[in-house]
Amino acid sequence: MAPERPSRVPEDQRFASDRSSRSVQPKKVLVVDDSKLIHKMFEVMLRSYALVHAMDGREGLERLHEHPDIDLILLDINMPSMNGFEFLEEVKRSEAFTEVPVIIVSTEGKDQDTVRGLQAGAAAYIKKPFRNEEILKLIERLPPMASD
Repeated sequence: MAPERPSRVPEDQRFASDRSSRSVQPKKVLVVDDSKLIHKMFEVMLRSYALVHAMDGREGLERLHEHPDIDLILLDINMPSMNGFEFLEEVKRSEAFTEVPVIIVSTEGKDQDTVRGLQAGAAAYIKKPFRNEEILKLIERLPPMASD
């Protein structure tokens, strides 16, 4: 029996554009969030992926340069040192990482935050709290990386 397809995207998920099915799933995911609980949740949820962890935007940039083979970034907005918007702008300015998809996962759910994140280059914006299935479906819908 084929799984049911949702008839619409939940309101708390905002996409930059409609994505086709991803032919190759990401192998290495950078999680940039100042919550240890969120890191643990992603470890359990994404156990088939190699995760790289950063507690703020500055550390996220360091980890990205240490691991240039990152396939996906899961990004919080409210963090010390460098917030998620600043991190995203740096990533999208970098020729080496501009094509790496970024999913913003944040408690900030105002329309202006969503628009700002998508305009800065995020592939999607999802509001915390989220269901695991929401993140997994977003990852499945991402387009393949250019290197795939």
